[in-house]
Amino acid sequence: MAATDVRQRPDTPPLTPGDLDGTDAVVTGCALAVTETGTIVLDASEGQGRCVLTLVPDLHICVVRAPVQVVASVPQAMPRLDPTRPLTWISGPSATSDIELDRDEGVHGPRALHVVLVD
Repeated sequence: MAATDVRQRPDTPPLTPGDLDGTDAVVTGCALAVTETGTIVLDASEGQGRCVLTLVPDLHICVVRAPVQVVASVPQAMPRLDPTRPLTWISGPSATSDIELDRDEGVHGPRALHVVLVD
């Protein structure tokens, strides 16, 4: 894909489910990243968008500002999060298995998650 093929799709007004389904990737920020578990935490604050933005497109790219947004463990993350905000904890791409243990990715979220650390 050439750079000219990339276009930004602002979520104002909110994109419809059909628009989101036709979106290849979404780029967001995060509230925190936990190194011990490989988890990113979203709280719907500025730069993260609505929860649905990170669930429908097949690729979620999350930008983490290091070291400001990085903590070592979940206990260290808890006091830095606002419990009144909608928190989404993501520890990898969405996946599930059927009764025969066949793994299927992307059922309840993106098929791929890429985390980009910036200093």
